[in-house]
Amino acid sequence: MITFNIAQWRAWAPGLETIEDWQQWNSGQATVDIGDTAPDVSFLPAMQRRRLSRLARMAFSVGWPLADGREQLPLVFVSRHGETPRTFEILSELAADQPLSPTQFSLSVHNAVIGLWSIMRGETSEMTALAAAGDGLEHGVIEVGALLAEGAPAVLLIVTEEQPPKAYATWVDDVPFPYAVGLLLTPGTDWQLSLNTCEESLPRMQLPHALNLLRTLLSGHSCCQHSWKNRLWNWQRRP
Repeated sequence: MITFNIAQWRAWAPGLETIEDWQQWNSGQATVDIGDTAPDVSFLPAMQRRRLSRLARMAFSVGWPLADGREQLPLVFVSRHGETPRTFEILSELAADQPLSPTQFSLSVHNAVIGLWSIMRGETSEMTALAAAGDGLEHGVIEVGALLAEGAPAVLLIVTEEQPPKAYATWVDDVPFPYAVGLLLTPGTDWQLSLNTCEESLPRMQLPHALNLLRTLLSGHSCCQHSWKNRLWNWQRRP
């Protein structure tokens, strides 16, 4: 079991940018407009913005405000599928015997986002990129817990997924819409996370874990459970 506080959070999806937007989504009064909409990252210089995919823009849009005013802020970046649109474009070029773009390749790797984050913020603190199947959120929190235990006053956790190309639809069915969730976690005992395992696989959750947690935060509930395969994660907030 690990304990922590959720000091602040932010989230983005097409058409859902403010807390009020997400509250309406949580109550069923707002839906996500799945399209080519990308978040506003006008706080970055134009030349830097050009290098960012929508996945990176989503991560920056939720993470940048949470990191404002904080120096040496460790970052844990979590994405199960990563830059699938970039990867698909590279594979399509290979299939057509077209020359590949070195820039496209360098920005398609899983740790590209944290590399760009480090460069654009001048950040040299510890950063980790994880791909941990359907419970990447919880594995990210474990990584955060280790950093907090080592003395970090705060850690930024970003979970984001991009809508995959249609060619991947048979294999990628756990991204209902593009989204990013940013959590600023600090030492404390407001929340605790524990794990139980079962011999058999548990029923799959309807929404990705990060969005399920977001529902819990928006609803003010004190607990929630997330299952993946034979793992049951228990989130508990102190009254």
